[in-house]
Amino acid sequence: MRKIRWGVLGVARIATEKVIPAMQRGEWSEVTAIASRDIDKARAAAARLGLAKAFGSYEELLADEDIDAIYNPLPNHLHVPWSIKAAERGKHVLCEKPIALSADEARQLLAVRDRTGVKMQEAFMVRTHPQWIAVRDIVTSGRIGDVKSMLGVFSYTNRDPANIRNQTAAGGGALMDIGCYLVYTSRFIFGREPLRVTGAVERDPVMGTDRLTSVLLDYGSGHAAGSCSTQMVFAQRMQFYGTLGRIELPIPFNAPPDRPTRIIIDTGADLFGGGISHIDIDTCNQYTIQGDLFSKAILDDTPVPSPLEDAVRNMVCIDAIFRSSETGRWEVPQ
Repeated sequence: MRKIRWGVLGVARIATEKVIPAMQRGEWSEVTAIASRDIDKARAAAARLGLAKAFGSYEELLADEDIDAIYNPLPNHLHVPWSIKAAERGKHVLCEKPIALSADEARQLLAVRDRTGVKMQEAFMVRTHPQWIAVRDIVTSGRIGDVKSMLGVFSYTNRDPANIRNQTAAGGGALMDIGCYLVYTSRFIFGREPLRVTGAVERDPVMGTDRLTSVLLDYGSGHAAGSCSTQMVFAQRMQFYGTLGRIELPIPFNAPPDRPTRIIIDTGADLFGGGISHIDIDTCNQYTIQGDLFSKAILDDTPVPSPLEDAVRNMVCIDAIFRSSETGRWEVPQ
């Protein structure tokens, strides 16, 4: 059976601990190489993960004709430059979120994709998890009526100034790192773009990154609100309120790969849980699914699950949220 042969740029933890092991279990994916600017780190990662090749530079990996596709988990400010370099070497690209530092930067990828003919996608793995697909199906079925409000929180604590997530020049901060999930999933569930957005930002006085960002997205007939933080209790939750009921996702983003996930549905019969039921989603790994769906699109020459245009639109919203935090006004994503 033909599998897509993947190479990985860098030894980021998300790659070595989550994505690569998951993709190695895929039906259509096979990770065969990893690169680092430190050859010893590349060799150690390759040995630990059972990869055939280790390279001491990203350029060497891109030059390998045996590699079909690249997974790019580099720091945010390197997403666009190295995705472009990979595409120009004829490699398909799955790039970690956020796809770019701005919508204008993300638009560069559209032109490169069209010119080179490669497939390119932003790696929002939640898009492929059955729990999110089930939530969207429940919403579109009308079971909870018209969705009027989405509420979300995503937070953790990291005060290390040496960590790339706390460096403004590298695209660090709460909104870019985790708040982008709140924006993305609200667009996914409402199925359209927000008419206007507003955001409030609290920045770390030393590092300058947004350590707390709260957002409100106006979808006309419904709203999405959420907070994200890099200096708050480790937590995540999403709730969806409709005219006839509500849905809750207890672990919406870091869905565990070793146990089922649960969707809570409440008719609102009373405030004591009398209307609550559950849907349990079978154990799965969203990174395995993401890799396989992208690989299958390459093999079959079909559209990728989430088009690059959608990644640009998500960045348009993020740009508008940052603008709003400066102007103090509602901003129109454009």
